Formats: sequence, C-alpha cells, structure tokens
Amino acid sequence: MISNLKFISDQYSDFSVNHSYGGVPWIHWKNGRTGQYLTKFASEGSRGGGGIKTKGVEASDLVKSSSKDGLKKVVSKRHSSSRVRVQTTARTPFVSCFSGDPLEGSTVGVERFLDAEVVVSAQRRLGQPVGTDYRIDGVGLGLISQHQKLGRIFDTWCLHIPVADRTPFPELVKLVEKTVRSEHQRSRSRPIYLVGESLGACLALAVAALNPDIDFVLILANPATSFSRSDLQLLTPLLEALPDPLSPGLPNILKLTQGESLRMVLDSVVQGLPLQTTAGELVKDFTTFLLSLPILADILPKETLLWKLKMLKSASAYAHSRLYSIKAQTLILCSGNDLLLPSQREGERLLKLLPKSKCELRKFDCSGHFLFLEGSIDLVTIIKGTSYYRRGKYHDYLSDFIRPTPDEVRKVVESYSLYNLVATVMLSTLEDGTVVKGLAGIPSEGPVLFVGDHMLLGLDSVPLLCRFFSERNILVRAMAHPLFFMRSKKGKLPDISYFDSLRIMGAVPVGPTNLFKLLSSKSHVLLYPGGVREAFHRKGEEYKLFWPEQSEFVRMAARFGARIVPFGVVGEDDIGKVVFDYDDLVKIPYFRSEIESLKDEVPQLRRGLSGEVANQQLHLPLILPKVPGRFYYYFGKPLETKGREKELEDKEKCQELYLEVKSEVERCITYLKEKREMDPYRALGHRLLYHATNGFKSEIPTFEI
Repeated sequence: MISNLKFISDQYSDFSVNHSYGGVPWIHWKNGRTGQYLTKFASEGSRGGGGIKTKGVEASDLVKSSSKDGLKKVVSKRHSSSRVRVQTTARTPFVSCFSGDPLEGSTVGVERFLDAEVVVSAQRRLGQPVGTDYRIDGVGLGLISQHQKLGRIFDTWCLHIPVADRTPFPELVKLVEKTVRSEHQRSRSRPIYLVGESLGACLALAVAALNPDIDFVLILANPATSFSRSDLQLLTPLLEALPDPLSPGLPNILKLTQGESLRMVLDSVVQGLPLQTTAGELVKDFTTFLLSLPILADILPKETLLWKLKMLKSASAYAHSRLYSIKAQTLILCSGNDLLLPSQREGERLLKLLPKSKCELRKFDCSGHFLFLEGSIDLVTIIKGTSYYRRGKYHDYLSDFIRPTPDEVRKVVESYSLYNLVATVMLSTLEDGTVVKGLAGIPSEGPVLFVGDHMLLGLDSVPLLCRFFSERNILVRAMAHPLFFMRSKKGKLPDISYFDSLRIMGAVPVGPTNLFKLLSSKSHVLLYPGGVREAFHRKGEEYKLFWPEQSEFVRMAARFGARIVPFGVVGEDDIGKVVFDYDDLVKIPYFRSEIESLKDEVPQLRRGLSGEVANQQLHLPLILPKVPGRFYYYFGKPLETKGREKELEDKEKCQELYLEVKSEVERCITYLKEKREMDPYRALGHRLLYHATNGFKSEIPTFEI
C-alpha cells in the first residue's frame, strides 16, 4: 500500500493541497520566506516502513517512515510551535497539527488514504464532528469554502473519494463507520456531526442507522435519497446504450447550464496545481459552479460517470431501507433551484419520516445543488441559528452559545431592513442622572438586567439587540417565548426558521434556569415581565403594563449583584392600530377553536397565576397599518442590587424594588410619549426629505432633551 501523505491548509498556512502527480502521491509545500514551491514524492511503503523521495528539499526534512515518530518529525520541522495529535489506525498514523493559538491560529492536517483510497483529513478542536463530503464529481470539494470557519469550532474530518475509485457503497459505509466508532470510543461524551451533501447525505444516514448508540448530529444537504424520483436515473440506461465513439457528445446530453468553474477545479487537480489557490479564486463566484454538471462529461470517462450514477442508486436504496432505525438529531438543508434532484420535496418527505422531535428543515429557495459552495451560504451560521451546535448530549444556551461575528450581525440587520423606516431613537441615563442621546449610560460590565414594556407583536426587540451590538459592542441576551425554539406540531405557528436570526443574536427560552445561568455569567439580559399578554394586547391597551403582582426577577438579580435597567419604548401606535383583537376573535367559533388548539402547540407560561397576566393565549390580531413613525427607547438610571443581597432577601424589600422598577418603566413611557410630540422628524415624509438633503447614511435628529 502506498503511504499517501499530503498536507492540507487554510488560507493562513504555508501548505497546499495536491493530488497525485503521474500516479505518484506527493506533498506540495510553499516556503513562506522565499515563496518557492518544494515538492515531495511518496514512495511505496507499508505500515512499518516506506520513505519519501524529495525534490528541492534537504535530507533533514525527510520522513523516514510512516510511523508516529516520523510524522511528528516532519510536521514539527515545519511547525516548531505546533501542537501535534497522532492517532494510529490499522494502516497509517493520522496527524492533526494545530499551529499557533488554539483558538485563533491556523490549521494544518496530514491526510491519509485508506484501503479504498478514501482520504480523511483533520482540522481542529472544541466539537467532535466527522464531515463526509461527496458529490457526483467525486472531487470532494463540497466544504472547501466552509473549512476555515468550521475549523474554529469543530474538529473536522473530510471524506474525499477519488474519481477512479470503485469502492461499493456498503464498503464506504463500513469505512466511515470504523472512523466514527474510533472517535466515539475516544470521547463518548461529545457528539459526532456527519455532514453530507447529495450522496454524502445517504452515507450519513446509513452510518447513523447502523449505529443508534452513538450520539450523532446529521446535517444533510440536498440528500440523494430522492434519486429514484429525479431525472438522473434516466441517464443510466442512456449511458449504457451510448457507443464509445459517441462519448465526446456527452456534454450536449448533460447540458443543463454553462460554466467553466468545475473544469478549472478538476483540471487543477489533474495538473497538480496548488488547489487552495485556485479554490480561493473560485469561491468569489460559485453561481456558475453550482450548475456545471455538463463539464463533468469533458473530464469524467463514461465508465466513471456511469459508476457514480449506479452508486447514487445503490446509496439511495440503502439509506431508504434503514430510515426507520435513525434516532439522530437531523438538520435537512434543501435548495429550491436544484436542477439535479427534487431536493425541497425530498426534505419535506424526510421531515415526516425522521423523528419529529429531533428533525429540522431549512429551505434555500434561490440556491442550486452544490449548496455549500455558494458564497451566500455559511454552514456555521446555519448551525448557530438552528441551535444545533452542542458539546454535550443537549444544547446548552449558555455554554454552547457562540458570539455572532460582525458579518453575521450585519446580515441580521439587513434581514430586518424594514426597521430602517422607523429611524429608532435611543436615550440613556448616566450615573449622575443626566439623560443623553445614545447608549453612553448603559453599563459596559455585566451582569445587567434590562426590564421594560413589550410593544405589539414584540416589534421592539430587534432594533434594541442590533443597536446595542453595533453602537456599544454589547451582546444582549433576550429572554424569548418557547415558540421561538420549537417546531410547530400542526403547522399553525410561524415557521421556526423565521427566528433563526434572533437565536444567532443570543435569544434564549424564558425561564428561571436560563436567567440564573445568564446572570451568573455576567451577561446583559433582556426581560419583558409582561410577556405574551403585552405583545398581544387588546384595543386601547397600548403601553399598558401587565406584570405579575409579585416580583419574579429582583431576588435573582440581587443574588448576582446585577444592575437593573428599567426602560420604556413607544412607537407601535405610529405604525399600526389594532382593530380586531382577542376579545373579538373568540366571539367567532372558528377563530375560538383555532386559538384553543394552539394550547397543544406551545407551552403555557404562568399557569399558576390568575388575572390578566395569566392570559397568555397566542392569536393574531387584525392590524390596520399606518405610515411608519419612529420608535423611541428611554433607558433609565441603573438600579444597583450589589451590596443589598441580605436586604433583598426580605420579601417586602424585594417587592419595594420590584414596584420601583415598574414605576420607572411607566415613567420612561410617559416621558417618551410627551417628548415625541416635539420631534420634527416623527413623520416619515420629513425623514425622507432630511435624507434626500443630507445623505441616506446621515443620522436623523430628534427632539431636544
């Protein structure tokens, strides 16, 4: 067996990916100082021996054998500050080399070919996923644009299947199964992620079905389980009947679209050029790459393409026959513009067949078949938004939360661009009581608990979260209703994907346990004591507080010395008016039964309470829209609880502070309602005129404080 060792790098490292050159496996390394490319060719070897022939390198850089020590020497030679992890398999050792800082540094991994020449590579740390990436082209580049970000939060292994490989699908399953079982034995407490695109999704399903005792998280992109219902199955008899002399005409038969991107990638593999450099150029425009199947016909022999189509058929049938055994948590990603497979219909079908409590579906209507290669698709962001990232058996909203990047926040803000119409005004209070424009009065250090009123439909949350992050770099963790985190059982609630952006921004299910965790970690926390009752208020109840009679948060805040910041927000009556509310809806039998049926969909909060605050029925009121006015926020002076822990153990003292907070919120609301009458730019027309004369990026003034 050839000791096939290659180096793979991200954009920070000095190694490049290269496939075999003239049938000889080789390592391609770039000297970071001189820019010279040096090449090492691997010779025939076995488990205990084998050498590496070199060109342009000194003897001291050679790997004398395929043993652990030999691999350590060559990696340590090039990366003296690296951390090296070596694993031994039945054939060759496996090395994962971590350069620089373990959290911020680059990654270099050493690959190895197994019996069927399936390459397994590694990147790094924190989680313990195994990524399987396979497509019809067989090059295995499906996750190449995702590697760098995945490597920051995962220990990533990638599966590649060479073009000429003829390993049957069941053998591939055994190969991956052996790898994941080894990882499972090494760390039983951490989940293993299987990421599969197209045929890789069938592979992930098969491995999960055969290993129900392993804690898997499956991420399936455009799964090829729909092969039997696709047009691809018609190609097999056509290719079998096609005479060899007509093979050059195959591009016209497969011509679904135009594009040269796939040809560039595959040619770079064949010619032995630095693939990472080529891929870096390609990721700038993958729209032509995604639908470039006809290029395959110019590169793949007819026999190879025929084999891969038969492999798809075999994989689809294999995975189908074992769906009933799958117990893994599953995330299905489906493209709406997939010309190869009916992916969205297949995603909906799998959603019904797989365990309902563990399966989610996300649709990408404008995307093509090769989902992970599109520049607009960020797999890490998808995992964060669906709350699928976890280090243990269950997702923990505190320990498993990953702070959003500036780019992710920018995309969240863009997704809520309509909020720009309300030109939000925010005021805060300094320690000396001075009211200022902006958020200068907000404490930088936590724990801080923001307590305020909820506007209609909770429209006030998004501008607050985005403004705090952009202006003060403060991530506010919002306590949200459970419906933001659970899939509708009967389809009567909004699709859970609508709330992915809020989960990216750190929203957590409301409850004492999560409040305890957030305050104990010194977070900035947003809480609406009025909850659903305020967000779905009746006609004429704008800005009326529906808080419980007894304090729910004061003692918890005092336990951690948190500062309580009361705030008020107004502006809902400037964008719409409730004309048909809950009281009107329940008078109509149909709507009354629909509202009652939602009790089974969503957990009912505050069951033990009485009065209006206990009326948490979800419903959709009829709202008459208006020309948008402005949203106004006023954050009062922070109230200290630090040093008052003993005092606030007394229920009466605790109740006094609770009523003080409530009174401050009401005062803030009254202040804003009065001051907005003096805002010359409250009307949309005046704001548009200001932008037209001063530029659309200019900040619109407001009333004088």
